[in-house]
Amino acid sequence: MTSGLINVLKPPGMTSHDVVSFIRRTYHLKRVGHAGTLDPAASGVLPVALGLATRLLEYMTDTDKSYRVELTIGYETDTGDDTGTILNNAVCAMPVKSEIEKVLSSFIGTIEQIPPMYSAIKIQGKKLYELARAGITVERQPRIITIHNITLLHIDDTRILFDVTCSKGTYIRSLCSDIGQKINCPVVMSFLVRTRVGDFSLENSFTLQEIESNSPIALLPLDYALGYMPKVILTPEIAQAFQYGQSIVNSTLTVSKQTFLRIYNQEHSFIGIGQINTDAAVITPIKVIKLE
Repeated sequence: MTSGLINVLKPPGMTSHDVVSFIRRTYHLKRVGHAGTLDPAASGVLPVALGLATRLLEYMTDTDKSYRVELTIGYETDTGDDTGTILNNAVCAMPVKSEIEKVLSSFIGTIEQIPPMYSAIKIQGKKLYELARAGITVERQPRIITIHNITLLHIDDTRILFDVTCSKGTYIRSLCSDIGQKINCPVVMSFLVRTRVGDFSLENSFTLQEIESNSPIALLPLDYALGYMPKVILTPEIAQAFQYGQSIVNSTLTVSKQTFLRIYNQEHSFIGIGQINTDAAVITPIKVIKLE
């Protein structure tokens, strides 16, 4: 079975699930999943896992993400982007550059953000966007997110272009709406491209056409997205015990807290993820990858 990761350059107009379906057809696989949904109108980096790599998706969602964003002033929509129904128009003067930079920098740090109604968050078993499409608006609890950096790139009479790096769970449409409130003008997100997800960057992504015409070149190893975990190489006997699901003793590692580890055999083949306890003595298998 083909297993690995693909750094897909998702085009606008496709859902993330559409991309997964394309990869399934191209590689003739059923076990395919993605890390980090992108809105249909957005483009950019979409990490996709094939085969055994789908078991590692949960360890790929905690990474930071980067975006290039265009915000247009003067109107707002029900979806928060320019694909929705217009709710409000207003004549607004674009603030001066220094004021915009001050507003953008005010979001840097750990902040609260209310998710948009048009999102996949579930409330009482229903996705928010399903409720929104039915004309139902519900109260959403604010979430804690982190904005690491925002850089203003360009402004004109109606548009603001900026780059943002943020934690998982950040909704860029909500960020745009919050910026609009601070500059006292209705706004929409009019353009979005995700430029990075952890170690997956836009520069190293593959278009669907490139993947279709030469699928082997796009495949990355199983452990590509786990570089943030410390690496441990085991002797043959201990590696075998790990692969049988047995906890193993390793007193040579020093960590300050419970930490996930990338586990390899002596041939440097990735065999799974372990977790070491706080006294850095016992590694417990969390995910075991059976080599074929």
